[in-house]
Amino acid sequence: MGPERRDDAGPRNEPGSDFERELRQALERRPAPPSLKGKVLNRRRRQNTERLRHRVIFLERLAASLVLAAALGGAFAWRSAVERRRGERARAEVFTALRIASHALDAMNAQLANREQDSK
Repeated sequence: MGPERRDDAGPRNEPGSDFERELRQALERRPAPPSLKGKVLNRRRRQNTERLRHRVIFLERLAASLVLAAALGGAFAWRSAVERRRGERARAEVFTALRIASHALDAMNAQLANREQDSK
């Protein structure tokens, strides 16, 4: 027939029986200590607080980076505008100098033309 079944009422001094008893005790359901729920909830609350703190720090760093980038961009745009104004001012001065030189040359050509007509 099949293998013989052992009854739990068998002798307890066999080498496997201590192991089985310890295993049964280890797997036996025991109620949780009353303070466990509080500890778990406190740990969860602490983890949420830490997570929130890390998120806030990340957002602060992100905001600081954006402010720094905006400041650098603004400084670059301001410097570019200053350089553009300087270039426009220099261009206007060059055109003014060219107009003055052109008028002076026109006056000189007119004087030379008058001399040529007077000498004829």
